[in-house]
Amino acid sequence: MEKKIGVIGSGSFGLTVAQLLAVNGEVILFTRREEVETAINQNHFLSNIKLSPRIVATRDIERVCNECNIIFPALPSSAFRKTMQSMSMFLHPYHMLIHATKGLDTSHISPKDFENADFDRRDVNTMSEVILQETSVIRVGCMSGPNLAKELQQGLPAATVIASEFDEVIKKGQTVLMSKNFTVFGSHDLKGVEIAGAFKNIIAIASGMSEGMGLGKNMQALLITRGLGELIDFGIALGVTGEAFLGTAGIGDMVATAFSPNSRNFTFGYRFAKGETLEQILSTTDEVVEGVNTLKIIHQLAKNSKITLPITFSLYKVVFEGMDKMLALHHLMGYAYGKDVIYSIHRSMLKDAE
Repeated sequence: MEKKIGVIGSGSFGLTVAQLLAVNGEVILFTRREEVETAINQNHFLSNIKLSPRIVATRDIERVCNECNIIFPALPSSAFRKTMQSMSMFLHPYHMLIHATKGLDTSHISPKDFENADFDRRDVNTMSEVILQETSVIRVGCMSGPNLAKELQQGLPAATVIASEFDEVIKKGQTVLMSKNFTVFGSHDLKGVEIAGAFKNIIAIASGMSEGMGLGKNMQALLITRGLGELIDFGIALGVTGEAFLGTAGIGDMVATAFSPNSRNFTFGYRFAKGETLEQILSTTDEVVEGVNTLKIIHQLAKNSKITLPITFSLYKVVFEGMDKMLALHHLMGYAYGKDVIYSIHRSMLKDAE
C-alpha cells in the first residue's frame, strides 16, 4: 500500500475520490482555495460532507507531487491542461496519474473561433492524452463508471473501472480504491472508457430534458438505447474498440446519469426543459456541467467528420440554436434509423476482429 495518495481538485467528485481513497490510506488533496484548505484541515467537513481525518488539504501542488507517487486528478476538463502544465515541473516518469475527469479537451482552439474551426480527431484530446502531452508521466489511467458523488458519499455500494494500457496502473488503482462497498474493475480500453465517460453526459442531458417535458420512461429508455448506438458509431469512427461501451463505464454509467437527479447533466436537461435558459442554469450551478461543453465538441467533430448522430445533432440545435423541443422530438421519432443498436455492436465486433 502506498503511504499517501494525491488528489487534485476539491469539487464534489474530488472530495468523493479522496473519501474512497481514505478508506485504505492517507490522502493529500490539492485545492486552490484557502477557505477549503482550512475547512478540511480544521473541521474535516466541507460542502455538507463529513470527511475522513486521513484527508489533508494543501494549496501547495509541489507537495502533492513530492509526497505522492499515485495521483488522482479530478478536475473540470476546462481546467485540466493548465493544471497539468503547472504540475509538470514537479512530475517524473515514476509518477502514476489516474484521472477522474469525464470530458474532452480543445483548449488550444479559441472559443470565438470554435464554431468555424475545421478540426478533426487530432484536435480533440482525452485527459490521458493531455497528461502525456504536458508531463513526463508515462503510466496514465482513467477512473470512470456509474459513480454519482452523492451516493458514494452516503456509502452506498457501487463500482468503477480503472482503465489503462498498463497492468500496473490497473492493479494499483484497484488496491487503493477497493473496499467492502466499492468494487473496482479493470480495462485496457483506455480511450474507449474516456470517450464513453464524456459521451454519456450528452445522453444524460437529453434524458433530463425528456423528464422535464413529461415524456415518460419509454422515451428515456429509447434515448439510452439509441444513445448507446450513437456512442458506438462515434467510437468506431474514431478507431476505438467497442469493449468499454458495453460495460460499467459505458452503458452502466449512461443508465445511472440518465435517470438520476443527482447527475448535474440530467439536472441541466430537466431545468432547460422547464424553461430556464442556458445562461441561467450555468450561472446558478455550483459545479461544471461537462455535458454542455462535450455536446459542442462532439457535435463539431461529428459534423466535420461526417458522422451521423441524430440525438446529438438535435440536442445541439435545441440547446445552442433555439430549436423548439417538440420539433426536435418529432424529428427524432421520424428519423429512419433502420437497424437497432445491435447492428452497431455487430459492426464494432467485426471491426475489432479485422
